[in-house]
Amino acid sequence: MLGAADLVSSLPEKSDARLNIRTKASIKAAIEKAAELSGMDLSTFTTNAALLRAQDVIAAHERTMLAPVDHAAFFDALERPAAPTEKLLAAAKLHKEMVAGSE
Repeated sequence: MLGAADLVSSLPEKSDARLNIRTKASIKAAIEKAAELSGMDLSTFTTNAALLRAQDVIAAHERTMLAPVDHAAFFDALERPAAPTEKLLAAAKLHKEMVAGSE
């Protein structure tokens, strides 16, 4: 037994949602063996594996990874923003006139 972490049992909510899947017999046999070696029942093992993978996929999509050079450029731009262009200044002036004029 590897003593794998059981994330599912540590969650406070009740396990009342169902998830049914079809798979090949060889895949099921491998999952059953891994579950047994981990000391978990098939449902707990499968749910833990799916949850870990789901968390990885979600985390990968919720963060942006930058190369070191891009990371440096990004923070440099935050620390030293560019001066406003003439077009931006004109747009800000027009906005101020329109907003102030409508009150």
